[in-house]
Amino acid sequence: MDRPTRKSLKRKLEQDFEHENPSRHKIPATDGFETHQKLTSSIQSLVDILNSTFSSLEADRAAAKRATSALSQIAKNEEVVDTIVDCGAVPALVLHLQTPPPLRGENGPKLHEHEVEKGSAYALGLLAVKVKYRLSVYHMKMLPFPYFVPDFMIPISAVHQPEHQQLIVDAGALTHLVELLKRHKSADNSRAVNGVVKRAADAITNLAHENSGIKTLVRIEGAIPFLVELLEHADNKVQRAAAGALRTLAFKNDENKNLIVECNALPTLVIMLRSEDTAIHYEAVGVIGNLVHSSPHIKKAVLLAGALQPVIGLLSSSCSESQREAALLLGQFAAADSDCKVHIVQRGAVKPLIDMLESSDVQLKEMSAFALGRLAQETHNQAGIAHDGGIVPLLRLLDSKSGPLQHNAAFTLYGLVDNEDNVADLIKVGGFQKLLDGEFIVQQTKDCVAKTMKRLEEKIHGRVLNHILYLMRVSERNVQRRIALALAHLCTPNDRKVIFLHKNGLDLLLGLLESGSLKQQREGSVALYKLATKATLVSPVDSAPLSPTPLERNAKDVEIPNIRWDVFELMMRFIYTGSVEVNINVAQDLLRAADQYLLDGLKRLCEYTIAQDISVENVSLIYELSEGFNAMSLREACILFILEQFDKLCTKPWSSSLIQRIMPEIRNYFEKALSKPIN
Repeated sequence: MDRPTRKSLKRKLEQDFEHENPSRHKIPATDGFETHQKLTSSIQSLVDILNSTFSSLEADRAAAKRATSALSQIAKNEEVVDTIVDCGAVPALVLHLQTPPPLRGENGPKLHEHEVEKGSAYALGLLAVKVKYRLSVYHMKMLPFPYFVPDFMIPISAVHQPEHQQLIVDAGALTHLVELLKRHKSADNSRAVNGVVKRAADAITNLAHENSGIKTLVRIEGAIPFLVELLEHADNKVQRAAAGALRTLAFKNDENKNLIVECNALPTLVIMLRSEDTAIHYEAVGVIGNLVHSSPHIKKAVLLAGALQPVIGLLSSSCSESQREAALLLGQFAAADSDCKVHIVQRGAVKPLIDMLESSDVQLKEMSAFALGRLAQETHNQAGIAHDGGIVPLLRLLDSKSGPLQHNAAFTLYGLVDNEDNVADLIKVGGFQKLLDGEFIVQQTKDCVAKTMKRLEEKIHGRVLNHILYLMRVSERNVQRRIALALAHLCTPNDRKVIFLHKNGLDLLLGLLESGSLKQQREGSVALYKLATKATLVSPVDSAPLSPTPLERNAKDVEIPNIRWDVFELMMRFIYTGSVEVNINVAQDLLRAADQYLLDGLKRLCEYTIAQDISVENVSLIYELSEGFNAMSLREACILFILEQFDKLCTKPWSSSLIQRIMPEIRNYFEKALSKPIN
């Protein structure tokens, strides 16, 4: 349905009014203003009409009705709201929330009874909250709105106006709005009565929106009992408006919460949860959500009132807002006690919550992950969530750009891995790598992931390890590699020999390093480096042991060819003292001499010094040096450096050939290191 233009709406107002009374209180045009001054003048004319028509005369009532309607239409433009207020519209509109004194001898229905009050309440509600609108389509007419707007428009954002809210309240609007709520008790249960009651409830919602002081004043004025009564009204729109007001009044106001419960609202709200009207059950679940927030005793009362099953039913609602509120509420219920967590799962909440993780609605995914996170802190629920397919969508959410969504997913996974039955499943689908490589937005999520990794590491033993090793033997190649990658990080030193030598884990990691995929090469290098540095596996290039006492020789002269004097001097100092300071500038020449004359201690000193100078640019040359002089410690240092710095090294054009060249030595290094006994 197309939205009518402001000009056409205004023209219709003028034509209708002139048809009824062509001479009195003409409504000024409010469209096509050339200047702000003209706009102000037109608004002021409408305010003047209101100020001069508070009477029961037919012409005055008709004029007041049209003026309130015109001001409402103008107030939909958020840029004009301040001007309307500045022109004195608030006291004029508050005045018309009341019924004017009857004319002498007047009996029976009054002209435009309830209509002027309804228009005034509507206009005041718009002034209290600036709302930006967008067009809706026909089937969206009945979707829930946070504030009252015409059926053909829905809000896209709202900003509360505390100064306007307070101005309206100070003008005495609350007292009159509460009186309007009472009109539902009249014998004349007409459409007009329903309309004014609904508009009054909507105005209270907007006045109290994000304003704690006004929420309290609404309670003091006695509105809450009447709003609770309206939850059982025959008109669905009135029910919805009353629930919307209670929802706002309950938010972060304990006194209001308690009074709503004392007025026996819970049984009706629970029934409303089962309504087929989307707007009704959305508002009802919102009220309940605000009631239970930070109120354990109300949470218990809500559960005793039978809310659990209908809330679970809303997870399958066609309204995403209701789904979101229901998931949030279930998360709050789940925090109550362990039994409640179990009951939520037993009553069928897990599958729809997991389905919601796949939604395109970020908030919906966030709330479902929040609920699952709370449920996953109970032992008996953890295996069920994984069995129903929760692990994979939760892992996908770790890639989200939303910090809260990431954290809720990470917290749920932390709960799931507490169950040994889930560990193998998470590793099998690549969950460990996802946790390892994830880019997490907030520190809280990083800490949660670190705890999850620690929890996984604690589980890798006994039957869990046996199950994982079985999968590494019988699964397809990709799964085998995922398992080997995870075990390189998670296994204990006592298990590494069995896993990587006896169970083929080393071959899987080396296969990744030799693959044509840069991603797999990176994953393999990281895993191998981690494996090398776990516990006591690594044998770094340490300083040399003391040299044995040198043997005296009888010969008077010994010829030392092809050695520079400074190198010779250092070599002799080591022979006679057992120690020497090796400078990087002479380290390679001294290494050559130490190898030539079988001075193993000096050779180790030289290897240590050279190893400190390894870089991405020279690692290939230093590796060649280690081969030339059989410098095993230096060779191992090169291997570890290549694995550790693979990300930087792989950008070099010669890196691929270097990796292929040293693969046999990498294998030899790990076979030797993994075979060593554990200290």
